[in-house]
Order: sequence, then C-alpha cells, then structure tokens
Amino acid sequence: MPKIIAVCISPEKGTPKQNVKTAEFAAEFGIINDAHAGNWHRQVSLISLQKVEEFRAKGAKIEDGAFGENLIVDGIDFRSLPVGARLKCNEVILEITQIGKECHSHCAIYETMGDCIMPREGVFAKVLKGGLLSVGDEMILLQSDFLPGNARRVWIITASDKGFKGQREDISGTVINTIAIKAGYTIAGSTLLSDEQIDLENELKRICDQNLADLILTTGGTGFSPRDSMPEATMAVAERLVPGIAEALRAQSMTFTKRAMLSRAVSAIRGKTLIVNLPGSPKAVRENLEFIIDELGHGLDILTEKDYECAAANLNLCH
Repeated sequence: MPKIIAVCISPEKGTPKQNVKTAEFAAEFGIINDAHAGNWHRQVSLISLQKVEEFRAKGAKIEDGAFGENLIVDGIDFRSLPVGARLKCNEVILEITQIGKECHSHCAIYETMGDCIMPREGVFAKVLKGGLLSVGDEMILLQSDFLPGNARRVWIITASDKGFKGQREDISGTVINTIAIKAGYTIAGSTLLSDEQIDLENELKRICDQNLADLILTTGGTGFSPRDSMPEATMAVAERLVPGIAEALRAQSMTFTKRAMLSRAVSAIRGKTLIVNLPGSPKAVRENLEFIIDELGHGLDILTEKDYECAAANLNLCH
C-alpha cells in the first residue's frame, strides 16, 4: 500500500521545505503554516519517492523538501495520473489540479546538477477535505469518478526488448490505443518494457494495486522465444484466472492461421483489474482486440461493481 515518506512545509516562499513529520490540511486552503497554502489550485505539491531516489542515485545530495514538495509518497507514480484524480489518506482528500510546472528560474538543485525533476515529475493538488497527515500514513487512489462519463480505464503494456532499446517502433501499442478509444475507453497510461519477467510483474502489480486502470491490455511476449515471459508475469500476479478470454482469442485467431495454437497468452484478474494478453503482431492485435472489446465491457462493469449479473428476464445465461 502506498505510504507517505515525508510531510514538508516552509513558512516563507523561496525557502526550502522541511520534513515536519505531521501537518494539518485544511479544505480549500492547503497545509496550515505552509507559505504556499491559499485559495488557489496549487495548495499541495506531491512527488513520488522513486523519482527522488532515482535523482539521488545520480549523485544529488538532497534532503526531503528540497524540490519544494509537500508530500513524498512511496508507491504512487503521480506523473501517470490525470488532472482530476483524487487521492485519499486518512480523512484527507486531495484532487490533482496540475501536472508538472514551468520553471521560470533555475533552482539551486538545477545549478548544481544541471537538472531538477520537480517541473516534470511533480504534481499539484487542492484539498477537498481536511485532516491530519503523518509520515507512514497510507494513501489510496479513489475510484475514477473524475473521468468523463465514468469511462472505463485501460492501460497498455508493450513487452519488447527491441522496442525498449528504441530499435523498433511500438505499432501494436498504437493499434490498441486507437481501438480502445473508439470503443469508448479512457487511456489511463501506457508502458514500454523489455521482456524481463520481474519488470513486467512489477508494472502489472503497480497498476492493479494502485487502482490505475480497470483493464490492462498487454502486447508481445506470448510466443516460444526464451525471452517471452508475459504469460508467466501475468500468472505470477494473478489472483483469479479468466481462461475463457484466452480460449476465445485463440479460437478466433485459428480462423486466420493455424499458428494461433502456438500462442501462450492468458487472461487474469488482480484486485479490480482485468489483464488480457494480446499478441505482438499489429495485425493479430487488431483481429483479437476488435473481436473481444465489446464483450469485455460487461465483465469489467461486474468486476468494478458498476453492474450486476445478467437479469433473469433476459433469459440468457451469463456464466
């Protein structure tokens, strides 16, 4: 579960923030005793611990609050969230209002390192509901009622060693994006990774456990190559398998080529997220996804508790 690592404030603008461990958040204002609080859209600034640690690994000697951030949180990639996303910690509810910020004058960190991550990795929020927050408190991403029409969210993961190295264009991921949007889905994010299984597992768990998407569509890594590991990664994080989807996809693909029997793709559920493995070929991705995209909606509505099982009045069996 994502946790707060630092709670930082500064009494005056232009001065480094200090980790005070605990602070009071006030609705429509911000953090009590912080100079950036007020009736505006950037009441609280947040940054992910991973981004801070990556910067420190480059040799930067920085203390908590050095980027001007109020909250450092471990376990949430804030940069991947859309404006309007809501976060809850204890009784406090924050709503993201801005992603990144333009840097008009370089800070001391930039002058020393030649770079600063806050302009591109930091996010800003307003306080919808106040309360106390402390180091160690757990934070969650609230259900996506901020999305237009409460749209279903999809995350695209491409597994490709060559794509990860920049040696191959991610055409399959683009095909998924186009079909999903046409079907009414909101693209929550996309990730291009190598075929390293542990990296695929970690990304699947991150998206599911942080409730970043209702559906994850993967492409690549389902064949016989020694590096193909997407099915293994999916099964490693799965809480429940959904064999019917993979079976239907293979049956559909068999009408185009008998080599479809060689696919090792699987489908599974973790938490409130459905994971579906698709092939790596753009042509096969289109044939598979267009075949199932409409039917997935009903399953997702049940999984996310937006709908219930088929009504008996329909006289159709829903397994």
